[in-house]
Amino acid sequence: MAKITITNGGIEFECADDTIARAATRAGLGFPYECNVGECGNCRFELIEGEVSYVRQNPPAITERDAQRKRYLGCQAQPHGDCTIKVPLRDAYKSKHLPKKVQGELIAAIDVTHDIREFRFRLSQPAPFLAGQYALLSPPGVDGGRAYSMCNTGETGAEWHFQIRRVPNGVATTAIFDRLAVGESMGFDGPYGMAYLREEAPRDILCLAGGSGLSPMVSIARAAAASEALKGRSIHFIYGGRTPRDVCGQTMLQELAGYGERIHYHAAISMPDDPSAAGWAGETGFVHDVAEKMFGEHLSEFEVYFAGPPLMAQAVTKMLIKAKVPAGQMHFDQFY
Repeated sequence: MAKITITNGGIEFECADDTIARAATRAGLGFPYECNVGECGNCRFELIEGEVSYVRQNPPAITERDAQRKRYLGCQAQPHGDCTIKVPLRDAYKSKHLPKKVQGELIAAIDVTHDIREFRFRLSQPAPFLAGQYALLSPPGVDGGRAYSMCNTGETGAEWHFQIRRVPNGVATTAIFDRLAVGESMGFDGPYGMAYLREEAPRDILCLAGGSGLSPMVSIARAAAASEALKGRSIHFIYGGRTPRDVCGQTMLQELAGYGERIHYHAAISMPDDPSAAGWAGETGFVHDVAEKMFGEHLSEFEVYFAGPPLMAQAVTKMLIKAKVPAGQMHFDQFY
């Protein structure tokens, strides 16, 4: 077991068969991170002493300049022995529910659309989570963890449910969709993520989702609808798909108390000229355009949660900045 010393904080923690960032999070430390899969670069640290190697070879977020300066990605770096590092710890990254490694048995698989399916797992031990958080899944025959958000609420942590979109030729989703049968198990690591529901926020809620970004936004909506602290808040949920057959989520919100009164669902398609869109009566355009059209100058009055493909997330972020929404009211986990 390696001992990791954070020289600028005078803190030590142990790391056994784990990455440095995840071991730190499990130890209750505020180690910066976001995607957990080597894509975003938010978990960079400086290696002062010791030796590490990467779980994922050549992760996209690392640069040649980083390597020259002995900067590594905490979510991918595993120590070969005791190490001394330098990293700015932040209380905001401390996890309410410390992540753990568990096994989960698949108990149901339910089609949501032609390419999104909800997978429900019963965990080997309870692992509570905050609405909107994600876990790292280890599908059968796939190297490395893959990040997917839960769609249920996690007060008890007995089950984790995921709404996952099949990616054509995707290694992980092919394994989950085609090789995992009800009754079989796989490994999980979590919860992780900073885009969780803020029950203390004194604002109405706006959820923006596209693709499998449905999953964390449904979790947020479900938890917000059940929250005593948020009883007086309105919840607006905008889901965007390419064509009508991609649109989903409304039936899940209709099950919530307050639907049609304080909970409102809005659907949009980005390809209104597609033959299948004939007769479409909902909104047209991209999610960020629809949100701007519907709420305009009032966007800064919302607590905004969003999830979806990278281009969607970038467009939403740009739109919210333009609308002068404070950064503290924008919640999105950067992983793809």
